[in-house]
Amino acid sequence: MDSFPLGGFSVARIGFGAIQLPGRGAFGPPRDHDEALAVLRRAVELGVNHIDTAQFYGPDVSNELIREALHPYPPNLALVSKVGARRDDAGGWVPLADPADFRADIEANLRTLGVDQLAVVNLRLVDSDRPDARFDELLSVMIDARDEGLIGGIGLSNVNREHLLRALQLTDIACVQNAFSLVDRSSAAVLQECTMPSIAFVPFFSLRSPFAPPDQVLGHEVVLQTAARLGRTPAQVALAWTLGVAPNVLLIPGTSSVRHLEENMDVASIELDHEARERLNAVAD
Repeated sequence: MDSFPLGGFSVARIGFGAIQLPGRGAFGPPRDHDEALAVLRRAVELGVNHIDTAQFYGPDVSNELIREALHPYPPNLALVSKVGARRDDAGGWVPLADPADFRADIEANLRTLGVDQLAVVNLRLVDSDRPDARFDELLSVMIDARDEGLIGGIGLSNVNREHLLRALQLTDIACVQNAFSLVDRSSAAVLQECTMPSIAFVPFFSLRSPFAPPDQVLGHEVVLQTAARLGRTPAQVALAWTLGVAPNVLLIPGTSSVRHLEENMDVASIELDHEARERLNAVAD
């Protein structure tokens, strides 16, 4: 499988996202604890060396499962997290307000994962439509954490092109995590900016978004027809298209099933033919 640089590591371009390991809505304990551990261990067996997680998945649940399943970690395993929100007692998402909380949550990720350094931590923005003094302040928290050795690289999440360009004026950026899929290419300008300086672009919601109809990608007529013609699943077709958009795209499909994990990892063997790619490219036109 092709690889790409990420926070001092060279990672396979298909990784694993831990968001589905806790209960529904990334809240509470896993539906099947043993299966969750099996998914993580099988992922590493299949060559995954990039796991994306967050303290607020659970909260604590995904990090604790990762540690239980994989610690001591393989030396080539890049653990990536994000800060910017916490959870309330009902599972609601609560944006962080105090910059000191961003630093505290970096340290909480380190403790629960049992590591001294994370490969990358993403600064997750909520309701920010442009870079401003607060953005600079939050970025300075990330820079301090990197300079102190707590994180290997700084990532950005849920940002626009202006955020990225401002950040690059102040520091190096290891990756950007934004929503991106066959039907939602609103981050295309951000992806283009990442491609030129070789910043990893890590799409989320590449198969489904909680803010859109559940079958918007996987139930799309072109995806279904292409999957049937190629003898693949709709998810494999959508992921293969996303992986082929640019060489700096790193996939992090999440699942709580070993069977689905193996299907996702098999995407590395798929080469979409000209007809498939042309039809899929036109989906968002």
